[in-house]
Amino acid sequence: MNEEINKQIELLSQMLGEGLYEHKVDYVQGAEQQDEETRFVEEKQESPRESSTYQSSVLQTRPDGGRERRKGAPEVVFGETKSTAQIIAMAHGLLANTGRAIISRLRPDSIEPLRKEFQDYTVRFLEAARAMVIYHPDYVQKHTGGHVGVISAGTSDVPVAQEAALIAEEMGCRITYIYDVGVAGLHRLLGPLRNLLADEVDVIIVAAGMDGALPSVVSGLVPVPVIGLPTSIGYGLGGKGIAALLTMLQTCAPGLSVVNIDNGVGAGVTAALVANRVAQAREHQSQ
Repeated sequence: MNEEINKQIELLSQMLGEGLYEHKVDYVQGAEQQDEETRFVEEKQESPRESSTYQSSVLQTRPDGGRERRKGAPEVVFGETKSTAQIIAMAHGLLANTGRAIISRLRPDSIEPLRKEFQDYTVRFLEAARAMVIYHPDYVQKHTGGHVGVISAGTSDVPVAQEAALIAEEMGCRITYIYDVGVAGLHRLLGPLRNLLADEVDVIIVAAGMDGALPSVVSGLVPVPVIGLPTSIGYGLGGKGIAALLTMLQTCAPGLSVVNIDNGVGAGVTAALVANRVAQAREHQSQ
């Protein structure tokens, strides 16, 4: 049994070593810095008298700098459950390999330490979404030609919608926002939605809490894929996004796919993958 497992692991290692999965370093200076950090940690391991907090923070992080080359979607550091030291270590690793680090759901106590640590970099922080993007000075944002529409039912849904929009934008898409057009005042939706379709949107993310009805409405009206993004907004029984999620899953409107509650990252990635593929086909057709 162990021999068979070893064979499988070896096969996987060979697959990950193919050109598509190679771990390319774009920023040599950053890579050298990461090596120095690794050596520092190894040296500290030899001294048991030292605190293990920083060691564990660094040793337990394995940032996947090659994910965007393999998958088309970048790695996003989920900051809510990580220590500030872990976030900083992962950000350094991603910056060394890709020139950019995206961090979602930052806790308030991590924001200023990150700003201080990366004061020589370009830092973009979205307060509502609690998301931060750190760019190497030489980083160049790509533009794919994909177009993603982001609609929020109410202003309470904006933080999660903003998270989704940020991810799609970082994957090269153009973003058009429509805010506060929920079913309680559906007349507010029609004009902006008409303009969005006229602007040849490729895919639409619809964020909604409460009863979560808006994605079904939009999906029943438009000829493009719609991604339902339930948010944890609501009262009592079925609150915290449960009712919204179930409503979206039970839709009878064709063309609606649904991500998990408050999963703005997942919605943004999926929307951008669709939009970027459509943009590629559009470019190929025009040639």
